[in-house]
Amino acid sequence: MANITLIGTRLAEPGVEFVYGGESTACDGCPYRGQCLNLNEGRRYRVTDVRENTETLECAVHDTGVRAVEVEPAPIRANVASTGAYAGSKASLEGSCPYTGCPSHEHCEPAGADFDAEYRIDEVVGDPPHDYCMLDRDLTLVEFAPPDEE
Repeated sequence: MANITLIGTRLAEPGVEFVYGGESTACDGCPYRGQCLNLNEGRRYRVTDVRENTETLECAVHDTGVRAVEVEPAPIRANVASTGAYAGSKASLEGSCPYTGCPSHEHCEPAGADFDAEYRIDEVVGDPPHDYCMLDRDLTLVEFAPPDEE
């Protein structure tokens, strides 16, 4: 289900994904708080549509202002233990990884996912981007279904 919210004009394009960071101290006293602060903090979202015939509003956080858009919770690509990694099963992340230069790092520590949560696997994508895991983990790249909105 799509939500209508306000986001920075640089992000206001269909297909752009972002993780909602929550309220900034610069939001104090803003007249648009209700339209802007209506997403779940830490959740990954995808812009599905930019509202036409709406103006760009001034914003203390986004230097080029904000626009009205429709967003929906986005799936999260992640590396999980290969054992039991199949569509429909539940999995959690294996844990943090200090190897930030690894091509799989963004999938081992994906933005918008928590290490202490379980997610339903929507799709098994296949082999992870790395050739060898420096932590000797046997991993499979999957796509987690977006969590239900609260």
